[in-house]
Amino acid sequence: MRRFLQIFLALVTFSATAYAQQSKFRVLAFYSETVEHDHVDFAHQAIQFYTEAAKRDQFSFETTTRWDDMNSEKLAGYQMIAWLDDFPHTPQQRSAFEQYMEHGGGWLGFHIAAYNDSGTKWPWFVSFLGGGVFYGNNWPPMPVTITVDDPEHPVTRRLPSSFLSPANEWYIWRPSPRENKDVKVLLTLSPSNYPLGMKDVVRSGDLPVMWTNTRFRMLYMNMGHGDRIFTSDIQNRLMEDAMVWVGETNHR
Repeated sequence: MRRFLQIFLALVTFSATAYAQQSKFRVLAFYSETVEHDHVDFAHQAIQFYTEAAKRDQFSFETTTRWDDMNSEKLAGYQMIAWLDDFPHTPQQRSAFEQYMEHGGGWLGFHIAAYNDSGTKWPWFVSFLGGGVFYGNNWPPMPVTITVDDPEHPVTRRLPSSFLSPANEWYIWRPSPRENKDVKVLLTLSPSNYPLGMKDVVRSGDLPVMWTNTRFRMLYMNMGHGDRIFTSDIQNRLMEDAMVWVGETNHR
């Protein structure tokens, strides 16, 4: 019996190692269960979506609700991390993230992950995002028409020139990340959507929806509020390609 257990454990270890070796890259997705309900709904659906995508695209996708896992020892085992519905809150977590990104780590952030205002007091993160600070949003969540800025980019090349994105709360940033020479905007809210909202109305302005700061291996997507985000086949292709691009792209 003991010999059988030894063989069984060896096979399990071998299978896990073989799977890790076959994976193109490893992702650790952080999320919280105690934040805004609509953000938790998104996180749960994102976990299901990316678990299936990982099988198709041969990457490893793991999740954690322990934000203290944002430390150098833990992050060293992953080629990229994702923030699904929250962001680091302690100096130790923030410092670990800075070091991870400065040394070539990958990051995919959704919606609230980029939230920052005068009370955030994290200037490195504002610079990381391209200089934009949260300015406002529409309410209630609404579907919008989005235009593709760069149809040749690996993340957007499977998209039409414009598409209808499911209901979401859309953030405005000041200044617009587009004004930063290091930022490449990939998707923008079409002006045809204005005025956008009923209670809180966005009437005009440049509203980038997805961009990358080319100084890092990162991508931010404004989608991520509520349980309707994964109801569009077109946008789902975008969500999947975004993860694969960050995971496979070499840091410049």
